[in-house]
Amino acid sequence: MNTKIWLSSPHMSGKEQFYINEAFDLNWVAPLGPNVNGFENDLERYLEDDIHVAALASGTSALHLGLILLGVEKGDEVICQSKTFSASANPIAYLGATPVFVDSEKDTWNICPEQLENAIKDRIAKGNKPKAIIAVHLYGMPYKVDEIRIIANKYEIPILEDSAESLGSTYKNKKCGTFGDLAILSFNGNKIITTSGGGALVTKSDALKEKAVFLSTQARDNAPHYQHSEIGYNYRMSNIVAGIGRGQMTVLDNHVNKRRSNHAFYKQEFSDIQEIKFLEEPTEMFSNRWLTCIQLPSYKIREELREFLLKDNIESRPLWKPMHLQPVFENAPSYINGVSENLFKKGLCLPSGSNLTDNELIRVVLGIKTYFAKC
Repeated sequence: MNTKIWLSSPHMSGKEQFYINEAFDLNWVAPLGPNVNGFENDLERYLEDDIHVAALASGTSALHLGLILLGVEKGDEVICQSKTFSASANPIAYLGATPVFVDSEKDTWNICPEQLENAIKDRIAKGNKPKAIIAVHLYGMPYKVDEIRIIANKYEIPILEDSAESLGSTYKNKKCGTFGDLAILSFNGNKIITTSGGGALVTKSDALKEKAVFLSTQARDNAPHYQHSEIGYNYRMSNIVAGIGRGQMTVLDNHVNKRRSNHAFYKQEFSDIQEIKFLEEPTEMFSNRWLTCIQLPSYKIREELREFLLKDNIESRPLWKPMHLQPVFENAPSYINGVSENLFKKGLCLPSGSNLTDNELIRVVLGIKTYFAKC
């Protein structure tokens, strides 16, 4: 059997080991240390815009702390983009709050401004003004930042920007991860850069960063003994993991360029296959193309193609199943226009890693062309 082609596998720079060895040599094997501070500084310089970064254990933990910092409590409602991974919505449930799911628009596949305003008006009319909005830059494509911000400001609802998939993407030449009242990043193994696990909370306030760090280290009060006046969490990134991140930051732009090159290659190679449609990049947006996604004519063709590739040991994956269709959230309020359901039925993610070789890309292309030639 041919070797496995993964959807999006880790891609090391070769410089990670230096920072890891340094941590061992200095015995900084703890959830603090020079690599944690260094990684946060690297991210702050990259994102620009006078922001502050708290390095955490995961993107999910960053979302959880972000909601806490925005004052979300049991019984509250939080609007969440339905077309996303479950980690965007789960922290709402952690707090005993209720997710209110909002569907996508066709231009970016992200949260629909029209449906968002409809949802806010309806929740307010029902006596439940949402406490926050979780907007996601799906597959690296920025959401409609200006339109969503206008609505959020109009109703005075803060935005928690989910940039787990969009490090390296921009909207009007400004980096994703800097648009929300708070934002999060993810460094999971399949992301544009990885620390194996890990995430970060991004804020414009140093005081909020310090509060996030305090909560992420078990909320220990300033006392010689262990004293706690608030509930805390074990959410801080370790010095070892942060060392991997420091090495990864040296190749972030290269990884973005390679993933965009993968997308361009696929688009050129499939230009004569009418059944394959790509998500176009709006003029004001620059996508890191974390994953290259295609739309096919039907669920049947999508599944046939996915299974056809799998037989050749090529991993592909359906687009995220919307949260409003997930059994665990079946009773949650939702404001739906059908876009996300259609994308789920017909959408497929292709191998997109920055470490894909030319031969692997050609193998994927030949597999897809062979399927359509036979059908």
